[in-house]
Amino acid sequence: MVRYIDIHPVDPQQRTVEQAVAVLRGGGLVAYPTDSGYALGAQIGNADALQRIRSIRELDDKHHFTLVCRDFSQLGQFVRVDNSVFRAVKAATPGPYTFILPGTMDVPRRLLQAKKKTVGVRIPDHKVVRALVDELGEPLLSSTLILPGETEPMTQAWQIDEAIGDRIDAVIESGDEVIGEPTTVIDLSEGYAVVSRVGAGDPTPFE
Repeated sequence: MVRYIDIHPVDPQQRTVEQAVAVLRGGGLVAYPTDSGYALGAQIGNADALQRIRSIRELDDKHHFTLVCRDFSQLGQFVRVDNSVFRAVKAATPGPYTFILPGTMDVPRRLLQAKKKTVGVRIPDHKVVRALVDELGEPLLSSTLILPGETEPMTQAWQIDEAIGDRIDAVIESGDEVIGEPTTVIDLSEGYAVVSRVGAGDPTPFE
């Protein structure tokens, strides 16, 4: 049975945050709530967890994985951002957006989109996620928990347990209602904005 870890949505308890991060540092794959549904998360260097995510979601090499960052300075370590892109991303974060940008040398090659060498980055507006990333000390390798054949992220811990509990190591619960709408994806890899997916974030500033 999958392990459940309860973290308070407004005032995340350090003890339980540390428990969740210990699972990640131990090579675990966790399902965790964000401001746009549940996601699967692991450490950046965890190649086994990356393959487990690919298997659970049935992803090909065209898929963009996401690095969930604590703040803009951390984001800037892993993607290349020019001045115009900087202003666009800065204005929309934190929030339910994923930005596709060229990865830096700090991103493992296996996380980069095979052809374009790009990666997704985001800064969620969710206290539990930001507490996890802060304690982890690095971005969280992440992929929205949308099962094959579905279009919306999972939102209930018990449903995640029933569907994939034998394929992950922990489910984090935060007690608040999880909104089942994926992020809006903005591709900025060519220096201008292309709205790749309309989701929870208002796409208007990028159209």
